[in-house]
Amino acid sequence: MRRREYAVVTFGYWAFTLTDGALRMLVLLYFHDLGYSPVAIAFLFLAYELMGVITNLLGGWVGARGGLHRTLLAGLALQAVALGALTLHNDQWSEVASVIFVMGLQALSGVAKDLTKMSSKSAVKFVAGAGEGMLFRLVAMLTGSKNALKGVGFFVGAALLSAWGFDVALWSLAALVTVAFAVAPALLRGGLEGDRPEGRAGAQKQRALFATSPAINRLSLARVFLFGSRDIWFVVALPVFLDEVLGWSFTQTGGFLAAWVIGYGVVQAVAPRLVGAQPQRSAAPWAGALVAVALAIAAGISIGQSISIVVIAGLVVFGIVFAVNSSLHSFLVLAFTDDVNVALDVGFYYSANALGRLVGTLLSGLLYLWGGLELAMWGSVIFLAITWGLSRGLVAFATDGQPGHAPRPADLARYGPS
Repeated sequence: MRRREYAVVTFGYWAFTLTDGALRMLVLLYFHDLGYSPVAIAFLFLAYELMGVITNLLGGWVGARGGLHRTLLAGLALQAVALGALTLHNDQWSEVASVIFVMGLQALSGVAKDLTKMSSKSAVKFVAGAGEGMLFRLVAMLTGSKNALKGVGFFVGAALLSAWGFDVALWSLAALVTVAFAVAPALLRGGLEGDRPEGRAGAQKQRALFATSPAINRLSLARVFLFGSRDIWFVVALPVFLDEVLGWSFTQTGGFLAAWVIGYGVVQAVAPRLVGAQPQRSAAPWAGALVAVALAIAAGISIGQSISIVVIAGLVVFGIVFAVNSSLHSFLVLAFTDDVNVALDVGFYYSANALGRLVGTLLSGLLYLWGGLELAMWGSVIFLAITWGLSRGLVAFATDGQPGHAPRPADLARYGPS
């Protein structure tokens, strides 16, 4: 394991993630307070997710050819620009002008997010080394800590908005990500291991932007519906529900979302211990468990008794099971790829992730407008049922994989937890 490279990648990813979570909460709460509708708020995030689809495809190709450290630094730089530029927003603008302006800068932030994520998670493939179980543990640790920091970012964004206002909060976040951008190059003097010419030789010849592995294609499609199932209720429906129905303050809403994401991140970090010795066979059972949890929440809201308890307690359980599913997927995409095509395959996979979030974000505003949190949760149930069906097919790739398409059982055992 290359500890210095892993530490630098983690530091950069952490700094970005903190600002990303804070920015999401700032934008959501600030514009909801200005009176924007749930659909208008959803549109503020659509360009962010759309650029994630495009960036992951192109970013994987650029990272494979030009070096992962360059795409990592580009992501940090673009985030600083997006944060600073948002301070130019004027409350006196029309709603249409504001939505267009914020969508544009959110698109820039979406590019930054996915360049940083693709670079960081691809780099783990190279820094993990060949130790048994190391890849799953490092992926789980990076992903879990990232989501915990994103949860902290939710709370920080809400707190900064309450204490200092929109503009000062944005400048504070821009300063943090600028420090990470300035420090990272000095610590990555030789680049990342995946940037070495011999590590990119095969990728230089690869012109395709899409994965050629059936295993990664199926896993990516499952990822679309998995993350769509979360964002259907998480992005707009739940925060607006907490404000409009339960009457929570900015700090209370941000605090709950922060606690949920932090807990989700902690579970992700320990997922290898929960999954057991054969993670490649665990995707379908854990997806099935998540379907059951979402179904219980949706049914509980429909019955209409103790809705606040059903929502809060149910979503805590949802977060635990969802975290294991997410961690399993993040491991499997690295296990299913090879060293030459890792940036391309991871880029394609996280493009699918962004597509799921894009669809989920749009539906979050629409379904809440049409039927409140109840309808949003039933939408989540449908998406998760599709995820479960797709995950069942992954067992075939785990047992009957062929070179260049999916790993053999022996290869997967090398990456599984000890």
